[in-house]
Order: sequence, then structure tokens, then C-alpha cells
Amino acid sequence: MTSPEDKRPQRADFARSEETTRRQRERLAPSAQLRKLPDAAKLARRRTMLRWAKWVLPATALLLLATIAVWPEVDRLLSANQTTIKELAKVKIESGNLIGATYRGVDEHNRPFMITADSAHQVNDNRMDLIRPKADLLTQGGSWLWVESEKGVYMQHAQILDLTGEVTLYRDDGLMMHSPVADIDVKRGIIASDSWVRAEGPFGSLDAKGYLLAQHEGIAQFRGPGQLILNDDRHSDSAPKGKAS
Repeated sequence: MTSPEDKRPQRADFARSEETTRRQRERLAPSAQLRKLPDAAKLARRRTMLRWAKWVLPATALLLLATIAVWPEVDRLLSANQTTIKELAKVKIESGNLIGATYRGVDEHNRPFMITADSAHQVNDNRMDLIRPKADLLTQGGSWLWVESEKGVYMQHAQILDLTGEVTLYRDDGLMMHSPVADIDVKRGIIASDSWVRAEGPFGSLDAKGYLLAQHEGIAQFRGPGQLILNDDRHSDSAPKGKAS
């Protein structure tokens, strides 16, 4: 007959020997790793990297700040260049002709003018033949003047524009003139023609054999014989100022 003490549960791990327990603890314990001290060469490289970092990192930060400060200006220039490229894309050169030509300048009174054409052919360094030329001029009094024709020749050095074929002149006061030819001294603001001309405006209508308009002096001369038909007195004050010969 067994005693009560013999019936108690027995655990195998409690029966390990001290040697087995020591070996297991040695395997579970973290192994101590010895750290090697850097040699002189590694220390020298680290010192060099630290010295470079002291200069490179602040310089990089300053460069980033400068980039942020000037970026709006860079973006504006890029946008302007894109606009210029788009405008240049509209200009085509075919068989020595420039399509969509534009010429800008100032007259002797430093007033701006602009000459455009559907196409232009550069004959030499002075002469330019134009198709469908248009001239946009300003007078001394601030009036706006527009002239166009079928063909034209522009002498760049003298700033003279010779127009032929259905020449139409329009001024912002309502004056409109038609003639087969006209010569424009862009520099002096003078427009002249030795051919017939028909002028219409608030004053009435006028047919003559030629004309001269000095825009900066405010002079309008018409060469006869001609015919002048005036509107009634309510509009007679709007007649162009000048003299006829």
C-alpha cells in the first residue's frame, strides 16, 4: 500500500541536474560582443566627414532658401518664354516669305507705330515687300489712324511705306478715305497720294485728284478739281480742318 506522498504529480523539468540547468542558462543568456576600437585611419576619415558636414549642410540650406526666394521670378520667366514660343509658333517662313510679319517703331516725335502684314519678303537690308499691309499710327493730338491696302513696300531706313491697291484710311474721328495708292512717311507722320481720292466723314463727302495729310501739324490738303458735298449745319462743325488747293 502506497503512501499519499507517492501520488503527487511529478514534473520532469524539476528533475534536471545542475549541469543541465547551467548549460541551458548559458545558451539562453545573451552573448557579450566585444566592440573593436577604430584605428587612426578611420578616426581621420570621420573627422574629415564632420568638417565637410559643417560647411556643406549650411550651404545646402542657404541654397534651398535662395531657390525658394527666386522661384517666383523663375516661374515668371518660364511663363514669358512659353508665351514667346507660342507667338513664334504662329510665325511661319515659307519660300523666303515671313508669314504674320510685325514691325514696331517710333516716329520723330517718339510716338509708337506698328506695321503688320499677312506676309513679307525681305528684298534687301532696307526694302521689304508686303502683302496686305496695315499701319497703325498715332498723331500729335492723340488721334488714332489706321491705313491698309492690298500690297505695299516698306523702306526700313527711311521709314516710308508705299501702298498700292485699294488703299483705305480710317481715323478715329470718323474720317474714311479711299484711293488706289498712297505714300506714308511714318517718321514725319505725312500721308500723300497723287491719285484720285474719295473722303467721307461727319462733314460730308469729298472727291479730289490727290491729297496730303500732315498728321502732326493738323493739315489736310486736297488737289482739285474736286467736288465737296457738305452735310447740314448740324454736322458742319465736324468738317476736317485744313486747306484745299
